[in-house]
Amino acid sequence: MSAKKLLAQIRKADNMFSLIEDKDKIAVGLSGGKDSSLLLYMLYLYKFLFENTYDKTFDFFGIHIDLDFGEEDITPLKEWFSRYPIEIHYEKSRIREILELNKHKGKISCSVCSTLKKGAVIKKAKELGCNKIAFAHHGDDAIETMFLNMIYGGRIATFDPKMFLTDSQTTFIRPFCLSFESDIAKVCRKLEIPVIKSGCPNDGYTKRQDIKELLHSIYREYPQAKENFLLSLYNKEHINLYMHKLDPK
Repeated sequence: MSAKKLLAQIRKADNMFSLIEDKDKIAVGLSGGKDSSLLLYMLYLYKFLFENTYDKTFDFFGIHIDLDFGEEDITPLKEWFSRYPIEIHYEKSRIREILELNKHKGKISCSVCSTLKKGAVIKKAKELGCNKIAFAHHGDDAIETMFLNMIYGGRIATFDPKMFLTDSQTTFIRPFCLSFESDIAKVCRKLEIPVIKSGCPNDGYTKRQDIKELLHSIYREYPQAKENFLLSLYNKEHINLYMHKLDPK
């Protein structure tokens, strides 16, 4: 996998789901992990392709929210991005303090953390005049979310590549929605992008991690399943579920 192929996948996702439009101002949620760091860089490359192909343009920059866990040193990431004209905003927060006050059975709540982080990114993006926020959720995340919803929620659903939240009047986009984590990791290694280890005490000990390991065992036995699971998420011509057989009355 090369950056060029990953760029092609972003373009395909953009064409399929109309993710990026002329004059967009996009904030990229930058955690410091491989996915969001690479997304920020890939949008830098995609801007040139977007301008040359469509004669349109968009602006973008990164927003990093410091969760205050005290273990994340993002200095290497700052140094790596300093070689490019990519604007990054670094924001302090009290999210760790709030999470500590809202523990459940002695553990930090992942859902509360996700909500707080999203809220902090939205707030800063609004301050900076953004109309869209890009998150680095990829194809594997979409498949895992589908399985989590089926196993724990009794519904077949995953996140949308593009969605509008009425409460915050914000559009979220996921340019990596057709890309796989393994390919993202390969490109990150080739580009030598520093990966900042998460300071979260729950890292690696979640239901999502359990689903990830379950899916890896399926892929070992049935390698074609990975591509087919992702295809099934947008293969609208071939959907056959009970709900389609229900009497509309």
